[in-house]
Amino acid sequence: MSIRILIKDYPHRAIALSTATHALVLRHSPTSTEHNGNASSVSLGSNGSGAARCMVEFAHLDGMDLSDYRPLNSVNAHGTLGLITVNGDVFLVVVNGSRKVADVRPGETVQRIHSVGFYCLNSASYDAMLNDEVNPYPTDTLDEEGYEMGFGRGKTENPMEHPCLALKKLLSSGTFYYSSDFDLTRRLQERSTDGATVSIDSLDAGFLWNSYMIQPLVDFRSRLSPREKQALDNSGILTSAIRGFALTVTVPSSSSPIRAPRSGLPSQMTLISRLSCRRAGTRFNARGIDDDGNVANFVESETIFYAPTGLCFSYTQVRGSVPLFWEQATGLLPGQQKITITRSPEATQPAFDKHFENLELSYGAIHVVNLLSNEKPNELELTHRYRHHIRQSPMNYTHDETKEHELIKLTEYDFHAETRGPGGYEMASMIQQWIHDSADGFAYYLSEEIEEHARSGEKEYVVRRPTTILQQEGVFRTNCLDCLDRTNLVQTIISKMALEIFLSHKSTGASQDFWVRHSSMWADNGDALSRIYAGTGALKSSFTRHGKMSLAGALADARKSATRMYINNFADKGRQNTIDMLLGRLMGQVPVHLYDPINDFVVAELNKRSAEYSENEVIHILAGTFNLNGKTHGLHEDLSPWLCPDVPSSQQCPEIVAVGFQEIVELSPQQIMSTDPARRQAWETAVRNCLNENAAKHGQEEYVLLRGGQLVGASLSVFVRAGSLKSIKNVEGSLKKTGMSGMAGNKGAVAIRMEYANTSICFVTAHLAAGFANYEERNRDYKTISHGLRFQRNRSIEDHNTVVWLGDFNYRIGLNNEKVQKLCQVGDLETLYENDQLNLQMVAGLTFPYYSEARITFLPTYKYDIGTDVYDTSEKARIPAWCDRILRKGDNIRQINYDCAPLRFSDHRPVYATFQCLISKIDEKRKEQLAQELYTRRKEVVGDTRASSGATMEDTDDEDLLGYESVEPGLPPASSDRRKWWLDNGLPARSRVQPPSSDHIPNPKRPSNPFTPSPEPDWVEVRRMGKPEPPPARGTARAQTADFNGVGTSIPSSRTSSTTSLNPSKPPNPTARKLIAPPFNGNSTTTTTTTTNNQVSHLDGHNDLRRTTSSASTRSLPTLPHRPAQHQTASALTREISHKAAPPVPMKKPSLLGTPTPPPQCYRDDPDPDPNMTRPQPQPPPLRRSMADRKPVGMGVGNGVGSLIDTSEERPALPPRTGTRLSAGGRGSGRSLMDDEPEEIESLKGWEVLRPIR
Repeated sequence: MSIRILIKDYPHRAIALSTATHALVLRHSPTSTEHNGNASSVSLGSNGSGAARCMVEFAHLDGMDLSDYRPLNSVNAHGTLGLITVNGDVFLVVVNGSRKVADVRPGETVQRIHSVGFYCLNSASYDAMLNDEVNPYPTDTLDEEGYEMGFGRGKTENPMEHPCLALKKLLSSGTFYYSSDFDLTRRLQERSTDGATVSIDSLDAGFLWNSYMIQPLVDFRSRLSPREKQALDNSGILTSAIRGFALTVTVPSSSSPIRAPRSGLPSQMTLISRLSCRRAGTRFNARGIDDDGNVANFVESETIFYAPTGLCFSYTQVRGSVPLFWEQATGLLPGQQKITITRSPEATQPAFDKHFENLELSYGAIHVVNLLSNEKPNELELTHRYRHHIRQSPMNYTHDETKEHELIKLTEYDFHAETRGPGGYEMASMIQQWIHDSADGFAYYLSEEIEEHARSGEKEYVVRRPTTILQQEGVFRTNCLDCLDRTNLVQTIISKMALEIFLSHKSTGASQDFWVRHSSMWADNGDALSRIYAGTGALKSSFTRHGKMSLAGALADARKSATRMYINNFADKGRQNTIDMLLGRLMGQVPVHLYDPINDFVVAELNKRSAEYSENEVIHILAGTFNLNGKTHGLHEDLSPWLCPDVPSSQQCPEIVAVGFQEIVELSPQQIMSTDPARRQAWETAVRNCLNENAAKHGQEEYVLLRGGQLVGASLSVFVRAGSLKSIKNVEGSLKKTGMSGMAGNKGAVAIRMEYANTSICFVTAHLAAGFANYEERNRDYKTISHGLRFQRNRSIEDHNTVVWLGDFNYRIGLNNEKVQKLCQVGDLETLYENDQLNLQMVAGLTFPYYSEARITFLPTYKYDIGTDVYDTSEKARIPAWCDRILRKGDNIRQINYDCAPLRFSDHRPVYATFQCLISKIDEKRKEQLAQELYTRRKEVVGDTRASSGATMEDTDDEDLLGYESVEPGLPPASSDRRKWWLDNGLPARSRVQPPSSDHIPNPKRPSNPFTPSPEPDWVEVRRMGKPEPPPARGTARAQTADFNGVGTSIPSSRTSSTTSLNPSKPPNPTARKLIAPPFNGNSTTTTTTTTNNQVSHLDGHNDLRRTTSSASTRSLPTLPHRPAQHQTASALTREISHKAAPPVPMKKPSLLGTPTPPPQCYRDDPDPDPNMTRPQPQPPPLRRSMADRKPVGMGVGNGVGSLIDTSEERPALPPRTGTRLSAGGRGSGRSLMDDEPEEIESLKGWEVLRPIR
């Protein structure tokens, strides 16, 4: 699908990617980072300082106006790889040019990227640059003498060079691929065959090379509604890129081993190699393993063969660096390239184990093929350590010390020694004799198209759909030193082996022309991977391509070796830095923060109001499991005791019935590699007949088979009532083998998932490893199934609201046979359950985490003599056990019954469970209507702040306030980077803290946390002898200008702090004007008159001063030396203060001065003035309360904008603090309050003690 790139420059820059129906618009937010000029910083943070933020919008073209946008050079894009910031500029990375290189299956194409564009979101400076294609043979990194200088380091560096030039060269190098049709990051076996679109959030991050750049858009997609998500996926705008190799070779019908009858259509052979990005780098910069178990140069290579008959074959193998911590120095001579192992064996083993555990979960059993030399000391040391760690791996520990269940096998094959003789490289094929058994056991993935007859009402029609026949259950892991030349040749041999095994099963063979095409495809693969890692094509590719080594091939190898040496020594450092930038691994790199302001609000509101468009319904489910032991004569028996148990009438005829069978066929060696559906279909007919007879008895509608699935002996069938079909959608099936270390289908799981209304339900039937002591292997089987079984869009079992497991889990009872038999006879189920392996393993958290099982009230269901109720009397004398179990998980499901049924034609007893399940039903029309209402209403409130809108962001703060809601009605919204509510209307901030006098400083001994209890006072007095006192701070909260002309009373200067001093009155001075502190009108005996109190009233509406210890932080202040206190009379203090020179007063209060003055300075927390009243004068702040007592702004006095420390409750006045030499009356005296006079202790009663909030 073609995508147009549109740009708008005014009033703000925006870029739109437009399809025929929808558009994605991105706009840079100027409230984000400033240009920091750090070339290595790609800091696009979502939550960090200097984070780049962009607005984003995705909508239908009918809902947005793109008339102001202009197309950019008529360039059509093929999708975006994401966003990246370089040097503070945000760039949108777009695929400009690509070419189809592969057709995996009909409708599944792979494109190779050959051109990308970087379009700046916040600057037009780069629009005219990088329009031309990148020169495939660049010389701009060479100086005049031809030496490599690295990117941008040449002597003739262009000052206007595009900052993304190195990234563009990397992405346009022809090594990146994408697909709009399917998930290219996953192998065929792991993805659904009917996935119509690529879900960008389900991709394998290990192979997704643009995951860092695309992640912001993936996060944005997750916040869209399901309908918009689907539209975004269908648009193809979001692109997922892998790095490696992809190629399809057409095989003509004459050469194809599988021909379509009467069609003559050619077959297709495809090779896809996916290079991991987890430890990406160049040859000498990325070696060995990291602590997360990722290895360098890890590549998954998949050979796919598709025939026009619908048959599809796939075989996967991997390569990767030796999984040890090792490094190799660069050098011009081979002897200088020394290998250093950097960690001890004990420190290496945990990372080694992580690596192989991840491989086992993804691929199954592992066969290691080590091609290192036994003659080179460096490689020999690696080989010894490799072998040691494989022996120490817990994946090879078994109870009986047999090799039957080893999950890691090792073959050491000295490639150079084996191919040195006259046979040459042809001797490499001798490795087949060492690995053939594993290749047989691992099998391969195979699917074929089958025809199904379906009825819809009166019509019958035929549906052709692919069905999985076999799955690959193991993988070869091949390595040499670089994992390039030797590895690619051996992997070609292994791929050929797998194809030969597949064709032998089909009783056919391939022509020489077919194998030539296969070898040529693998040779191209080796060259491509070698160029990525080492800088040149692969060595030995001449032999891989033609099957023999020529003189020209040997000369080509010598030239490649010399070129590699040059590139690895001089150019790799710049290439490594570019790779790290692409993957977001440079210091300070975090993804761009994308936000859709209005849509994000709508999504959050919809979640809060889900009750308005959804309702709940209770349905009933019956799950049954039965190990048939390969018997068929039960087909004609009455199954109603199991499938239609005696339960209350409300639970009869449940909406869903899930039936799981194990050993539906005898597990012979011939059976375990194939699946015959005939036996399953016969049992499905018997089950359906039983259910429909019961439904007719109760007057209910009939049951229909929703879906069935089978893995050799294990099968799962789901039946639903016909009336429930209208509520069920997205039904899928999947299976996973675990038998014989994952090589065969005698053990494994079958799963079916569905969505009932808007609730996802998954049923899993499993047959786990047998054996009394093999509980650890059963735990591993559960982990393999839970992790490895995947549905469409990479859904796992755990990604469902409700999960029910049913099957023969094979966990035993850990007691001897005699004791178990006696406990069964007396019915002591508690003791049996206490020794049940599944119970003990679940309690220990080693298997089925977060699952629940109802109380077991029935005897063990295994093993009976057939046709009787007697436990096993054969020579083997199996210990009775609860092998057959049913487990559940989900907060919407409740189990009602759990029991077994007396059907005796097998050595197991069938088990059933009934459930009540709460189903959520969403009215999509009502939800859409509500979303539209919220969208419209929000748009009216905040204005048009979408990415595509035309409003200038500089004119409004609305955009910055989006998402910043007030925590409580009446409070202002939370502050943001640009908006601080306490500075509204341009008012300055101010501090109310003022020392009692010029001799006081903040106490440095007080803790910095203001809510920490401390005996220390707020202020300490430091007498500055012989220096004039500076005036109080001007314009602060507690400094006023008072006019003493005509005032016949004195105004005291008392201070509301924990250290208080009082100043007696002074005869009025007709010309004096001075700054004074607000009056103290507490319950003390000061000489303050009511006239003054009325004239100078409290700023916040209070007439008295009540304040506890100030909570000002003084941690950062230096501790000054303590000076002994001097006894001084009150009159002396007054005289000292009155002699201060009057400072200039910039702000004059009209209420105090008789002459006209300019308007007073206003503050955020001042109450609004009343035009009918004289503006009140400031008073000291009220009592500072603890956080628990504070009231929201708006509940205090004034106009709802009071101070956070305001309080309207009456409290006793604050007594003077100890150690201030002040009497209870406020006059100075020589006595300290530390003397603890009884009357003063009495006066402290009724005071509130501040305590920290716990």
